[in-house]
Amino acid sequence: MPGSHLIDTTPLKLSPAYARLWVGQTVSGIGGQMTIVAVGLHIYELTNSTLSVALVGIIALGPAVVAGLYGGALADAFDRKIVALIAAIVSWGATGTIATLAWLGLETVPTLYVLTAITAAASTILNATQSAITPRLLPRELLPAAAALGGIANGLAVTVGPAVAGVLVALVGFGWTYSIDVVLFVAAFIGILLLPRLPPTNTVRVSHVSAIVDGMRFLRRAPNIRMNFLVDIVAMLFGQPRVLYPAAAALLLGGDAITVGILTASFAIGALLASLFSGRLGAVRHHGVAIGRAIQFYGVFILALGVVFAVVTYGGWSVESGSSDETARIASIVVAAIVLAGAGASDEVSAIFRSTMLQAAVPDHFRGRVQGIFIVVVQGGPRLGDLYVGLLSLIGLLWLPPFVGGIVITLLVGLMVARSKTFRSYDSLNPTP
Repeated sequence: MPGSHLIDTTPLKLSPAYARLWVGQTVSGIGGQMTIVAVGLHIYELTNSTLSVALVGIIALGPAVVAGLYGGALADAFDRKIVALIAAIVSWGATGTIATLAWLGLETVPTLYVLTAITAAASTILNATQSAITPRLLPRELLPAAAALGGIANGLAVTVGPAVAGVLVALVGFGWTYSIDVVLFVAAFIGILLLPRLPPTNTVRVSHVSAIVDGMRFLRRAPNIRMNFLVDIVAMLFGQPRVLYPAAAALLLGGDAITVGILTASFAIGALLASLFSGRLGAVRHHGVAIGRAIQFYGVFILALGVVFAVVTYGGWSVESGSSDETARIASIVVAAIVLAGAGASDEVSAIFRSTMLQAAVPDHFRGRVQGIFIVVVQGGPRLGDLYVGLLSLIGLLWLPPFVGGIVITLLVGLMVARSKTFRSYDSLNPTP
């Protein structure tokens, strides 16, 4: 509500179309996160390899990049409702195939890689298109509130989804977990089908590479949007410890799939709380400074996670060392969860300002392409981060990737923001790309 610390829900009241789209994203997002966590657990069960889990994202990166670049052009060239609907159908079909293979006992690591890549590509187009739709449904002054509501949707998805996935995989197996995602995805179809027509506002020739090139050229003359992307890449490249969770649960913390769900959900709980109490963020004008500080706090929390893992390792409390001190390990899980919640809150504050900057400063006829590039950054950065963590973990020190990554994020982002005058002076009352 305006003037309160609590989130402003005016966008949901003002635009029924936005409200339906938001509900669909929220419900289907929960199912999507269930599948993401389940696939990671599934591959770890089949291979017992953290690097194999990391390769899920790396293999999906190429298709996601292509989908983000070309899909953004599609969103600018055609009715965004139709583009979103087609992308949703492809994503739903790929998830349904994963569920079918799991029920038949025919799943293999290569098939999981391929189907996850298809889902990632379709989801990239869907997310970019939905983000480009939002400014067509709401006035500019409500975009920060919409970004916070998007954080709520994402927070619920990555809080409820991983927790439910961990429990379901442990209790009833992978087939049921994937199948529930297939059912929940129906909510996304409803939200898209009830949208009004959203025809393009300018002519974009998607049959030519020039449409994508034009989007890239726009970024060349948009220093604030470029820096928006760059600081996020740094954070995601060096601050994504998620592929460590299965190994950390098995070797350090003495847990199972439920422990993985707790660690994953803790990050989301922090993000969710940050969104719930985001009411005053709409009054912040200097978004560039706010983004930089939020990401530096994120780096500090990632560093703290590395410290927690190091203390468990060298304190002799880990499962791998043969310790039977359950109290110490439970305390370590709690501390790790608190640290990850702090990281999630910092990341969400950054995301609210980054999303608002993109939607307010980018012209509508470029918005699909820029959102597509943004989704590539959001999806590609963590996948490269997964590779960084997977490779560094090969030396057997699970605490090292977050420890080093947290230091790099804190120092490098501070330097980047300090050297960018336009980013530091960005004013939300006069949004310039």
